[in-house]
Amino acid sequence: MKTPLIFSLAMVAICLQACNKPAPIVSGEKTSSNLISQSDNSWYLQSAAKVEDIHQAVTNISRTRGGAKNIILFVGDGMSIATTTAARILDGQRKGMAGEEHSLSFGHFPFTGLMKTYNVDAQTPDSAGTMTAIISGVKTDVGVVGVDEDVILEDCSSMAGNQLITALELAEIAGLSTGILSTARITHATPAAAYAKSPSRDWEDISNMPLEAVVAGCEDIALQLINFEGNLEARFEGADINGIDVVMGGGRRHFLPRDAESNSLDASSPVEGDRTDGRNLIKEWQALYPQGVYIDRQQGFDALDINSEVPVFGLFNESHMLYEADRANDIGGEPSLSEMTKVSLDILDKNPKGYFLLVESGRIDHGHHANSAYNALTDTIEFSRAIQAAVDHSNPDETLIIVTADHGHVFTIAGYPKRGNPILGKVVDVGTEKLAKGLDGLPYTTLSYANGPGFHDFGDETNADRVYYTKPFMGRADLTHIDTQSSGFHQEAMIAKRSESHSGEDVAVYATGPGAHLVSGTQEQSGIFHIMNFAANLSGKAETALSQQTALSQ
Repeated sequence: MKTPLIFSLAMVAICLQACNKPAPIVSGEKTSSNLISQSDNSWYLQSAAKVEDIHQAVTNISRTRGGAKNIILFVGDGMSIATTTAARILDGQRKGMAGEEHSLSFGHFPFTGLMKTYNVDAQTPDSAGTMTAIISGVKTDVGVVGVDEDVILEDCSSMAGNQLITALELAEIAGLSTGILSTARITHATPAAAYAKSPSRDWEDISNMPLEAVVAGCEDIALQLINFEGNLEARFEGADINGIDVVMGGGRRHFLPRDAESNSLDASSPVEGDRTDGRNLIKEWQALYPQGVYIDRQQGFDALDINSEVPVFGLFNESHMLYEADRANDIGGEPSLSEMTKVSLDILDKNPKGYFLLVESGRIDHGHHANSAYNALTDTIEFSRAIQAAVDHSNPDETLIIVTADHGHVFTIAGYPKRGNPILGKVVDVGTEKLAKGLDGLPYTTLSYANGPGFHDFGDETNADRVYYTKPFMGRADLTHIDTQSSGFHQEAMIAKRSESHSGEDVAVYATGPGAHLVSGTQEQSGIFHIMNFAANLSGKAETALSQQTALSQ
């Protein structure tokens, strides 16, 4: 009987640890001691060990429906494959390595696939349509949240009958604990898709809605978050839920009235709130959940009692939370994504039925839009830390962890830089110590963009959004004496635009835990919901819970 190849490779790796290296080949004669001559090569051994790790993962995970008690869904907004590659190199170089050989935390996950990102009506997508597909299993149009393609953009009357149910909502009905974390506004498209139904992603608060939509009964996204429990129970007869257990992110302005007296202590604007209806939704949440804890700065976060089972609502910034590189400049202080992830899991893990947690790194996307690879990659590295925190604070035998992106960006790694060349630096060609130059005689960076605001040099500035207060740069710049590795450097772009655009290519999906084997090949974006649903049997558990609750009420 033939020996399986995967077993043979593993045995070669094991043997080489105990045996002497093969004798060198002399006089053109071949040695017969090893069939594969490169079997003492470190790259060979490393790859063989990786295959063995994958083999063990395939052998050990549960492949049955409902094998996962918990689900953690990580979404790196705008985290293209090039972003992941550049971030792992940067992370490695910051740790003293050449960088290319390094891996981010999720790079060690045993299962990887590709996901198509187009929307029903768009070749290159937006986050509203993409995240709706990921969380509900139904692809939809650009700009709409939690509804299918039959809804007309910004038409409230088209909503009826077209609302979708999400994985988070199924988890709530099934009795699991739930949480949503984001470094963007918690009402932004990606987190909103988990709980809201809106014909416009821009209806984050009532001030952004047309009067006819308000009169017709459509709720803004912030109000839907506050009313989540009541709205979900109204949609499904017999549902008895307790609301989202942990919500943390940015976006206070959409929950506060346009009144300076309602400002938080770390407001950055003279009038922080945007709401024109006079409602203070933070106070309304506190009235709905009097035992809950509302926090808006680092001090409150640090004081959280992780042994308590009360709901937590955290809004750490007026708009988006700060970039990871800029976080120390927050007025009241704000936790990192990895800190929020760890604390949330400590809170959610007390439910014997399990939990569903959505974690978005929203500012990867914003760094790319500003042509700031420094910020996009630094936030990706922090995203990796958050994923490692989830790995460390969850049971691998009962927790499915999926890591993906909603879309990519027009971000490239180009030229022929030598091994270990600073990923944020200018290209130095392989075999030389000279800067590579284009036909215009000017040096160029390894990282660049197809479009966007283009080259800017703000020195040690850590807030990439500063670029929006300047004019887009047209054409090429002489980078000879520019520190392209500084936090305030913005890469060149071929086409000048106010803001860089998304891309339409596939993105990667990484998975570990029960059901992770289904992450394979190239799938539609909507497939992620179905993988999660299979792994945890969310719909089956929700149907059972509804039946039981209906029977008890009769």
